[in-house]
Amino acid sequence: MHRDGCGFPVETLDFENRIPVLAYGSNACPGKITWLRENLGLTGDVTVLLAHCRDIAAVWAAGLRERDGQRPATLAALPGAVETHAIWLATRGQLAVLDVCEGRGKRYHLARLHADVTLSDGTALPEVFAYVGTGPARMPLLVDGAVVRTNQVSQRKALTLEGEAAPSHGLDIVIV
Repeated sequence: MHRDGCGFPVETLDFENRIPVLAYGSNACPGKITWLRENLGLTGDVTVLLAHCRDIAAVWAAGLRERDGQRPATLAALPGAVETHAIWLATRGQLAVLDVCEGRGKRYHLARLHADVTLSDGTALPEVFAYVGTGPARMPLLVDGAVVRTNQVSQRKALTLEGEAAPSHGLDIVIV
């Protein structure tokens, strides 16, 4: 029997009626779930698993959020990177709330991500979705030609960074 990072048998999880969504940046913060409930009407149990992701990384975006002036995270291809991220097993209703929050089609696209994503128990996820940046403001920030990973530079420090938008996130995706 395989178990997720919290000790639950993976076989008991509802993969048929839920959509695995890679959560990085603020979407991996438990407080975001509360915010989504209070502000956007998120309902139901939120199932979150830990996963190891290879050759992709959460990085700082080139632009700032209009709402609060903070620099958001975005996803980028990064050969050799190994990061641990959350996977939301979202219901269709929860995905609709995430679509509103992420500005689907405006700030981020929902995409099928072709990447090496493995649950903490070793189970490979053959299909994972992720919100990936659209347009220059949500492309990775390049400082001296390199992306800046969120796990290496704090949000406060990220606000002071200067650079340019990458021409692409470099991810192998299919926008849905």
